Order: sequence, then C-alpha cells, then structure tokens
Amino acid sequence: MSYIGKQPVVGNFQKCDAISVVNGQAAYSLTVGSAAVTPENANHMLVSLNGVLQAPGDSFTVSGSTLTFASNLATGDVIDFVVILGDVLDLGTPSDNSISTAKLVANSVTAAKFNADVISGQTELAATPADTDELLISDAGVIKRIDYSYLKSTPGVALLSTTDTGSSDVTNIDVTSNIDSTYRKYMVEVHRLRPGTDGNYLRLQLAQGGSIVTSNNYDWVRTHHYESQSSQDDDKGQGESHIRLTFGIGNNSDENLNNCRFFIINPSLTDLYTAVTSHAVAVTESDDFSSTETAGQLKSTTAVDGFRLSMSSGDISANCIVKLYGLS
Repeated sequence: MSYIGKQPVVGNFQKCDAISVVNGQAAYSLTVGSAAVTPENANHMLVSLNGVLQAPGDSFTVSGSTLTFASNLATGDVIDFVVILGDVLDLGTPSDNSISTAKLVANSVTAAKFNADVISGQTELAATPADTDELLISDAGVIKRIDYSYLKSTPGVALLSTTDTGSSDVTNIDVTSNIDSTYRKYMVEVHRLRPGTDGNYLRLQLAQGGSIVTSNNYDWVRTHHYESQSSQDDDKGQGESHIRLTFGIGNNSDENLNNCRFFIINPSLTDLYTAVTSHAVAVTESDDFSSTETAGQLKSTTAVDGFRLSMSSGDISANCIVKLYGLS
C-alpha cells in the first residue's frame, strides 16, 4: 500500500489473507498464511471496505482473531484488505541475523541469559582445579579449550612422609613406603640425630620389595673435611653391607648430626643400579665441626622401595626427624 510521508520501518506489519464477504455476516476470521492472528487492538489495524478505510471502534472492532463490522455486510461488498500494524512498541520476533552488536545496550545481557557452558567469570572456583576442568588458551590466534591436567606443574619438591622417633631411642629408622616410579629422584633429610654411643657413624641400607638389603652388595666413596684440619680425608668401601654417610658423630649435648641430606636416584629402574649421593654436617666426638660428602650404590637392578638408617653401633637417640621428599 502507499503511505503519505515516510514509510514506517518498525512494527510487526502483516497483511491478512483475502476475506470473502458472506451476505448478512458481520464477523470474519483473521489469518496470515492460513494461521490465525490476533491484532493488539482495532487502533492497530487498517481495514478497507469497498475502497474506503474504516474507522476503528466505530466501523469495526476486533476480539482475538475475529474482525467484526458495525453492521452485517451484503452481497457485493468487498473487503479490500486488512493490515495489522502491530504494537508500535513491539517489534515482534526479529529475523535471524538481523540485530548487530551496535544495537545492544552495554551490559544489557546478564549471566541469567548465559548457558552453563559459557565462561563468564560469574562463579568463583575457590579450590585447585580438577584435572578435567577446562581453560581457554589462544593457539596461534585460535581460541581452544584445554584440560587443566595439561597445564598444571608438578611441585618441584613434594613432602611424602615424616618420621619422628619421639622420646625413645631406636635401633633403626625404616622408611618402606612412598618410594616408587612416581619420581626419578627422592631426597631424604635427617635432622637432630645423635648416636647413643659416642663416635659412631650413620649408615644407610636400601630396601627391595619391602625388605632391607643387608648383603655385601654396596659400594661407596667418602670425602671428609674437619674444621681443625687443612686437608681432607678420603676413604671407600666395596662389597659392604651398607653405605657410610658420615664419619664419627659425637653424642654430647653440643655434638650431633646437624643435618644429613641424601638423594636416592632412579630407585624404580631395573636396568641400572640405584645410586645414592649424600652431604652431612656434624660435630664429631672430639667436638670438631665436619662435613662429609658420600656417593654410593646398591649393585642390584631390582627396584628399590625404601631404606633403613642406623648407627654403626648402638642406638639412634630420641627426637630424630627424617623427612622424605619426591623431586620432579
């Protein structure tokens, strides 16, 4: 149809299907594409009868999808057209791909309209992500999702166990768990060790299958530095029943093993011997500050899964602490 002035560009305009006049009938059904339509009200309609636009409310009314003229129509009357203008404040359902981002008010889309899988930052994750939690990354400019398990870093040092002898003297300190194929290298720290008998050294034996290896299958070399001497002492052992980690340690109140740190290397490999390296700082039975470096091995390709610490003679005094770490 023609318009005076600018043609409206908003509104849900619909031209109804052609209506055939029935003699003596005032009410007619409104359809578009054979589907019933319901105008907002009579003022939102253009109705032409016999070439004359009808006055809404006076010449016709509308209820639901029924158009009713003020009087019955007669044979020869012609309903030229019925146009539903729609609600001028209601654009109806926009066509697909018809709304640009420029038409959206900033912050007009709230989290309530997001799907559960949309990453919006609305919900805080107050814990370490699960391995299957997904994050977004840019891969050469392409946004991709990736499981957290691929991104997380294993801690460089992981504390696996702590052994505290408490208030009692002990003959041995055995650690026979937490050593497996998880790590290639394990670190052990020994703190506050004092021998029950003055002048004894600390020795190490490894375990296989949960049992301590006591056979003469250990080799080791040691270098020892004394505070009172300008030169170092070196010695070694072959085919022995243990690895010597220190020289003699004093057991007076001001004498002890300040710290011993040793590493068990490749304990789970079955094509190499398990190696041990160690550094110990202690005060000797002659009240001499000393440092000892040791390297040793168990000449067996059976996997190692534990160790035993003991003195060359006598007990380990109370309150000794041994910590086992896994190193990535």
